[in-house]
Amino acid sequence: MADARTTRLTTRLAVRASRVVDSPRFTRAVFVLIAANAVLLGAETYSGVVADWLPVLKTAEYLFLAAFTVEILFRLAAHADRPSAFFRDPWNLFDLAVLTGAFLPFFRENTTVLRLLRLARVLRAARFLPQLRVVIVAVGKALPGTLSFLLVGGLLLYVYAMVGWTFFADDDPEHFGSLGRAALSLFLLITLDGLGDAVRTGLEISRWTIVYFASFVLFGSFLLVNLLIGVVIGSLDEARREAEAEDEADHGPPPPPAPAVTPAEPLSLPLFRARIAAARTALDDAERALTQSVSATATGPPGERAGERVAG
Repeated sequence: MADARTTRLTTRLAVRASRVVDSPRFTRAVFVLIAANAVLLGAETYSGVVADWLPVLKTAEYLFLAAFTVEILFRLAAHADRPSAFFRDPWNLFDLAVLTGAFLPFFRENTTVLRLLRLARVLRAARFLPQLRVVIVAVGKALPGTLSFLLVGGLLLYVYAMVGWTFFADDDPEHFGSLGRAALSLFLLITLDGLGDAVRTGLEISRWTIVYFASFVLFGSFLLVNLLIGVVIGSLDEARREAEAEDEADHGPPPPPAPAVTPAEPLSLPLFRARIAAARTALDDAERALTQSVSATATGPPGERAGERVAG
C-alpha cells in the first residue's frame, strides 16, 4: 500500500514538473539567465567595474547559482518516476557537472577553475538552440575522422619538414634550421600565410624550390583541408538525420506534403464563346420544357377541370 502511494506521488510530481520544464516560458527564462550570466562574466573583465560594483557582482553570481540550482532540481523532479532517463541524457550530465563543481570547496577556492566553470554555463545555451546542438553533435561525430586527418597531416608535415631541413637548413636557418622550425613554417603555409615570401626566399636558393612549395601546398592546403571539410560535412549530415529521427520519434512523423495544385488552364476566346452558347441553349431548353408543362396543366381534359371545381 505504501509503495503504491509512493509511486502515485512520484508520478504526480514528475507530471507536474514536466509541465513546467517543457513549457516555453521556462525555456525562455533559462535562456535569458544564461545570456545574463554571460554578460556578467564579460563585465567582470573590466577592473573599473569590479572595483565599483564588486558587492553587486557577487550577489548577482549567487542569485544565478541559486536560479540554476532550481532549474536542475526541476529537471530532476521531471524524471522522478524514471531517474535513469535523466542520467542517460548527456546534456543533463553536463549541466549537473557544471553546477556541482560550483559547490565543491576545491573548485570554489581556485579562482581560475571557478571562472572556467562559470564560463561553461554559457555553453548550456546550445541546449535550447536545436541547430547549434546539431553542430556540436556533428563535431563529436567528426572526431574519429579528424584524428585520421591529423595522422595523415602529421606524416605529411614530418616528411616535408625533413626534406626542407635537408635542402634549406644552411641557406634559410630561420625557417628550416631544425625539424621543429621547418614543421612550424610548413604548418603556417597550410593556411597560405606567408606563401609569397616563402616562395621568393626559396627562388633565391634554387629554382627547383617551386616544386617543393607547390607540391606541399597542393597536398597540405587543398587536399587535406578539403578532406577535413568533407569529414565535417558528412558528420553534420548524419547528426541532422539523427536529430530528425529523434524529433519524429517524440512528435510522430511529419504530415504528408500537400498535393500540388495545378493552375487552371486559361480559357481562349473561342472556347469561352462556345461555353456561353451552350449555357444559353440549356437555358432555352429548360424554359421551353417549363412552358409546355404549364400549358398542358392549364388545357387538360374538361372532366378533370370539372372534377377540380367540384372538389374545390
